[in-house]
Amino acid sequence: MGSVRPAPWQRATVVAALMLAAFTFNTTENLPVGLLALMAEDLRVPLAAVGALVTGYGLTVAVVSLPLAHVTRSVPRRYLLAGLLGLLAAASWVSALGGVSYGVLLAARVATAVAQALFWAVMGPVAVGLFPPGRRGRIIGLLSVGGSLATVAGVPAGTWLGGHVGWRAPFALLGVLALVSLVAIGVLLPSSRPEDGHSAYGAVPDRRRFYVVLAVTALSVTGAFAAFTYVVAFLDEVSGLGEDAVSAVLFAFGGAALAGILVTGPLLDRFPRTTLTVPVAAQAVALLGLWVTGHHPAASVVLIMLLGASVAPAFMATQSQVLRVAPGRTETALAANSAAFNVGVAAGALLGGGLLSAVGVRGTFLVGGLVTVGALAVLCLPMRTGAGGVGGKGGAEMGRYRADAGW
Repeated sequence: MGSVRPAPWQRATVVAALMLAAFTFNTTENLPVGLLALMAEDLRVPLAAVGALVTGYGLTVAVVSLPLAHVTRSVPRRYLLAGLLGLLAAASWVSALGGVSYGVLLAARVATAVAQALFWAVMGPVAVGLFPPGRRGRIIGLLSVGGSLATVAGVPAGTWLGGHVGWRAPFALLGVLALVSLVAIGVLLPSSRPEDGHSAYGAVPDRRRFYVVLAVTALSVTGAFAAFTYVVAFLDEVSGLGEDAVSAVLFAFGGAALAGILVTGPLLDRFPRTTLTVPVAAQAVALLGLWVTGHHPAASVVLIMLLGASVAPAFMATQSQVLRVAPGRTETALAANSAAFNVGVAAGALLGGGLLSAVGVRGTFLVGGLVTVGALAVLCLPMRTGAGGVGGKGGAEMGRYRADAGW
């Protein structure tokens, strides 16, 4: 980014701060799931109302991602990220105030969702812009570790803390974490223009491939959430696992997701097609396998872990692909991919819920598996160049990329 690259320790600190911010945003988004009963009792609202704090959050991200990325495309990223993290900290502390009503809490959640929508669009280009172009995939992998740790550690830790000292305490702590990220980024990130540097645009622009990646994101996430929305009921009713065992299986799911990211991240630059195709295929195998053998507890545990090890790397790989093939500015392309992800979450939950009475909880895994097979079919479609002729050095890079990707 800019003509002078920061010192290695500065770059490493900025990436660590972005990882912490990703962890904080993801934990904030999903924390009400673990605190559902506590929040409903304290706020004197139905459980469904607290659940809406999560659903509404995702829908807000889906709706505002693209418009916000477009409106803020000329704002220096140092100031933009500092503002977003400041909004996250303020909204978290408002949520933690005693006596806050449901309406105020809902407004704080909407504000946080708006900040997260834009954060996910600009985080990747900012981080990869600090390093040579050949490290794009590895940097995206590191950022994904921060987000995945929210599932493995953030939400469970926040749930535990909320159960011992009240549900508002975790939100206060999340505000502190946001402030730490803000200070590090505000001090160390250069104030160059967003359009400067290699990360502002796709490395090998290809409009058709970009649309394929968006379709794969939407379909694979729809398939995953058509089933995973009802995973607790599945493990109870179909697999016959008790409450304590279900919690352990879900923890294993998060651990497998983190492991999948750690394994896949370093390979994104070398094997761009494989690192997307394999996780999508593994997700289809896991979902269809759960439909077939889910009544065997041991098989269920193994396949749930396979699902975790595929879902998170698949989205990470689409983010890396978007940075490569974005036909225009990368933050706009990443915002579109984030919107596709959140649309997939909502569509999957609606699809699974709509078919639940007809196919049962076990059948939702069949439906999710078939939708994922559709994502795999789209990914395997033969593609032609969609960016027009690219000559010179860019054309050579395009040729090498397509040879590596097999597209």
